[in-house]
Amino acid sequence: MSQPINTLKQQLTLASVSLNEPSSTASLPSPWFVRALQAFSGWLAALFLLGFIATGVVFVMESPLVSLVVGSLLMGGAFALLRAARSDVLEHMALAFSLAGQILVAWPAAEMWGVSANLWWVLLALQCALALVMPSQVHRSMSAFLASLALAMALAAHGLEPVAIGLVVLVLTLLWLNECRWPGWISAIQAWGVGLLAGLLVLQGQAYSGQRGWFLDLGVQWIGPWLANWLGIALVALALSGVIHQAFRQHSQPAIAQRLAMYGAVALVAVLSFYMPGFGAGVTVLLLGFAIGHWLLMGSGVLLLLMAVSSYYYWLDVTLLMKSLMLLAMGALLLTLRLALKRWLLNRWLTLNKSVAVGDANEQ
Repeated sequence: MSQPINTLKQQLTLASVSLNEPSSTASLPSPWFVRALQAFSGWLAALFLLGFIATGVVFVMESPLVSLVVGSLLMGGAFALLRAARSDVLEHMALAFSLAGQILVAWPAAEMWGVSANLWWVLLALQCALALVMPSQVHRSMSAFLASLALAMALAAHGLEPVAIGLVVLVLTLLWLNECRWPGWISAIQAWGVGLLAGLLVLQGQAYSGQRGWFLDLGVQWIGPWLANWLGIALVALALSGVIHQAFRQHSQPAIAQRLAMYGAVALVAVLSFYMPGFGAGVTVLLLGFAIGHWLLMGSGVLLLLMAVSSYYYWLDVTLLMKSLMLLAMGALLLTLRLALKRWLLNRWLTLNKSVAVGDANEQ
């Protein structure tokens, strides 16, 4: 009497189906606190090593050419280390070496042009190049973050601080909305998006603190401050229109009335952003997070909105009565938009179910 076949593997073997046994088991990801400890160890080791090297090569900072060569070598070594890195310790050590190399490369530019817009444009180009070529998520996020700060400083030298924030919001929106368009670059786009999001939070925090750009009065003013504010608001409104259009396109093509309502809401947000700086950026990031289901973006959008409302509340040029009325109107607007979207989605769901039921009845 033959033994019963109990396992699926035995059944497939008797059916002449070949099985590919895995050569190695998949490794489990390390917990976050272990990775944080490894990152701290990498930075600590890199700082000790850089300090030991700096004690022997102090003359590097005295020669711009030597500083440029040594900085390039450090960035090249960081690139090679990142290509071979298989642990967080080596990855963060390479990041520390790369940042040290960037400082040495920026030193000759600072001596040539001084602390001016030309220096920040050079640093912006350097950070963009590193964000493209460095094979590390952490390094790409850091380069995108530093690129956003360099862009803000470069534009602040010409009185265009609000334009920098609008550009960061627009680029951030375009990256996250087109995340899946290039499958081979998904990880890089996510890293750039996180870095730009961190840069946006820092820039908005600097704007709310009342500190203007470091070098705002050193360059030629391209346009007036009033036009610069509206240009930055227009960039944020363009990003918000893209987010709303993407959200509608996921369900169906919006009708003419819906498009007019969408453009009216964007215009109203733009007007409110003029009196409440940062409100449009917060709404854009929050809706972007809802559109793509990203919790970090949603949390950052809520934080930006809270910062905007808090800053507006302590604005001394407007009375408390006007502030209260403005906040009341804004809350009513948001509740109305929520109700309208809820009814629209309900009508779409009912229409879809009705069409499916009619189709099933016709088939029967």
